Amino acid sequence: MSHATLLRQRFHELLGNIESFIRGKPEAVRLVLVCLLAQGHLLIEDVPGVAKTSLAKALARSIDGASVRRVQFTPDLLPSDVTGVQIYVQASGSFEFRRGPVFANILIGDEINRASPKTQSALLEVMAERQVTVDGDTYAVPDPFLCIATQNPIDHLGTYSLPEAQLDRFLMRIPLGYPEEVADEMTVVADGLARRRPEELPPVIELGDLQKMIRVVHELHVSEPLQRYIVVITRATRRHPDVRLGISPRGSIALATAAQAHAVSMGREFVTADDVKAVAVPVLNHRLFLTAEAKIQRQTPESVVQDILTSTPVPRSPVRR
Repeated sequence: MSHATLLRQRFHELLGNIESFIRGKPEAVRLVLVCLLAQGHLLIEDVPGVAKTSLAKALARSIDGASVRRVQFTPDLLPSDVTGVQIYVQASGSFEFRRGPVFANILIGDEINRASPKTQSALLEVMAERQVTVDGDTYAVPDPFLCIATQNPIDHLGTYSLPEAQLDRFLMRIPLGYPEEVADEMTVVADGLARRRPEELPPVIELGDLQKMIRVVHELHVSEPLQRYIVVITRATRRHPDVRLGISPRGSIALATAAQAHAVSMGREFVTADDVKAVAVPVLNHRLFLTAEAKIQRQTPESVVQDILTSTPVPRSPVRR
């Protein structure tokens, strides 16, 4: 069995285990795993009741040895409730750092837009640098570290919109949507009647195996023509007539790393233009901002990205090493 085939097999073991609970959403589940392998973070934006939190829990349960913490974001949540706090220990006469929930392999942040901007910003350093600084001391979070945050785009009462700087820390933003097939929703109802929970899923891979897969993703070859293709796509967003703020170079890097992880999920040892196209919309849709006129005409970031993908020539040079 080749190295690429083994990696694809491990990926599909994870995929199948999660899909045994999250029905009818194979593409969303694949993108969650792509985020994990690319060591990015994921924002799931959709209405209540479509299994946003259950998806995150199903992923966490599928990895043996992975630590998982969950935070319910509320307006009164403090930054120290997320990152941790220094506590004075009378017995020793010194301060001791009590670690917050960010010290986990997978952090589930429910309804992140309900927290105050100050608490939201507490996540910025840990999401970008994978470390927490408290009173001048730096503490590294576990490796790997994935933040899966959820928010409801419909209910704006008592919420604080995520600023551009925080949105940019998420590798992808995806919806889940309702089940497309009647049979899938019937299975969801049957699981609910049986009181089945994502915590009951068995683990299918070890944490060490996941770390090896992540290292392979980092080493995957991205040819120079394909790097140019990525840059042409992101630069096109800065000139698009419907866009007032285009993609930054950080977005170009995000698109390249996500394409690497997608290639691994397909069992390839190199990245192709198809990998870039497969992840372009979820990676870029939250990083560009439309003009007022485009919004009036009901344009969306997703439609702009698709328009750019359609008009950008695919590199003809070989993409394999």
